[in-house]
Amino acid sequence: MENMHERRSNTATTAGLVLAIALAALFAFLYFNARQEIESKNVDISDKTKELLLTNTKLDSIRNELDKKIAEVSSLGGQVADLEALKEQLEQDKRNLVNSKNVSIRDFENKIKGYEAALSAKDKEIAKLREENAQLTTEVKTLGNENTNLKNDVSTLKSDKQALSDSVYATNVKNKELAEKVTLAAALKAMNVTVNAINSRGKEREGGEYKAKRVDKVKVSFKLSENPLTKRENKVIYLRLLDPQGNCISDMATGSGVFNFGGKETVYTAKQTVMYDNSGQNVDFIYSRGINYEKGKYNIELYSEGFSIGRGSFEIK
Repeated sequence: MENMHERRSNTATTAGLVLAIALAALFAFLYFNARQEIESKNVDISDKTKELLLTNTKLDSIRNELDKKIAEVSSLGGQVADLEALKEQLEQDKRNLVNSKNVSIRDFENKIKGYEAALSAKDKEIAKLREENAQLTTEVKTLGNENTNLKNDVSTLKSDKQALSDSVYATNVKNKELAEKVTLAAALKAMNVTVNAINSRGKEREGGEYKAKRVDKVKVSFKLSENPLTKRENKVIYLRLLDPQGNCISDMATGSGVFNFGGKETVYTAKQTVMYDNSGQNVDFIYSRGINYEKGKYNIELYSEGFSIGRGSFEIK
């Protein structure tokens, strides 16, 4: 009885040991599998972290290239709106790369390829812009040279114009001087101006000195000298009779008036229109004052066509 009880006790002990060993083996197996799984996950996480870092580095590099492209295109005068939009998309992708839990590295690799392709296409556009700018620079330089030449031509033309203007002015001055000389040379000249006295009975006295009571009228006589330069035409001759005080004797009621001489209105005593025939003809002025002449020297001045053409005098005693 005791033996049977002892055998049962040994069997239970053995069974317990076997069960313990089996449990220990199971736990060891589970631990080993769990460790293997953890180590595998750690490897996956490490590799993914490296891939993320590499992808982020590539995106940073692409962003730097975009910044360079934007600056260069702007300096060349090109449009950068598409590059700015591309940069904004890249910044969004970088944020997604850092913040998203489920990141597909393959998707980002495709995006990176797309960015690289866009940069490559932009390189061709930049090359074209460089070529166009170089051409524009050459054209601007050419235009600058042409502008300089035009300015030189304009300066030369101005100098020539000024020289021509000076020449024309000098010629005009000479022509004016010549015309004035010709006009002066063609002016009438009154020669041998004499003044005779005519009394109330019509008797004429010569000599240039007369008594006041014997002078009713004065007769001014002169000869117009011959001059081939003087036109044969009617000439208006003005006579001024100046009293001893130098005042012009005039009476508008008897034909006195004013004429222009030296740019000023000048009073005349009498005037007469004479047909000049270049024959050395004689001209007479007979002037009746209507009142007695006071004692003193009287002067005679003759004018025609803006020139003084002769002078004379007489004296009243």
